[in-house]
Amino acid sequence: MNIVAPQEQFESLAEEYEHMVTLPFRRQIEIPAVMESLGEMAGMHVLDFGCGAGHYARLLRKHGAARVVGYDAAGGMLDHARRREQQEQLGIEYCASLPEAFDGQFDLVLGVYVLPYATSRAKLADMTDAMARLLKPGGRLLTLPIHPRYALPENYYAPYGFSLSSEQPHADGAEVHLHLPSATALIDITAWYWSAPTLEQALRQSGFDNITWTDPLPAGALANPQAELQAYLEKPHTILINCRYAPN
Repeated sequence: MNIVAPQEQFESLAEEYEHMVTLPFRRQIEIPAVMESLGEMAGMHVLDFGCGAGHYARLLRKHGAARVVGYDAAGGMLDHARRREQQEQLGIEYCASLPEAFDGQFDLVLGVYVLPYATSRAKLADMTDAMARLLKPGGRLLTLPIHPRYALPENYYAPYGFSLSSEQPHADGAEVHLHLPSATALIDITAWYWSAPTLEQALRQSGFDNITWTDPLPAGALANPQAELQAYLEKPHTILINCRYAPN
């Protein structure tokens, strides 16, 4: 089953994704918000679902997770992550599939920017089902989709290093184009928009409850970010969804 689709978009984008980690909105808002939401990692078994080049997987391990597995369907991304692992020797496992041996083995699944790559409601259900089966009963999912109320002007997020456009904004299943400037060309990545009710329905049908939605906010010492980031805080392009796996 092709869970994260279409993965071929990402085969050659590892370097660009590593660069995106350095953008101020990610460094000062998203990443601190995610790590604060995750809380204490010591002793936890964690799977980074759609790990890309491995940035969050490395953070999870450095913050004390006992076991970290990075899963991604894009071979180019995994190759980059594995090269970093060879250099840093953090003890992270990387894989291109989710074997049955992983079922029920994890305390936490992190899925950053993966739900937007479900191309249909059926694929969305496949993805949330896959996340659920990885978790122990009571295990936790933290995932970041496209914000159901992301800003509509295409250039709204341009000061933050990207833009979003859609011919059917805020319509379930509509394509959303993520435009990333690059040293050689403008990169256009296709994602798919899912509304809050549709996302909640998929999560609940996969066995999740205690679903909470939180806009990303800077944490701790970064509570007062650069003034240039205020517009992003008012209308972030993503949101944190926390939930628990509670199988019947």
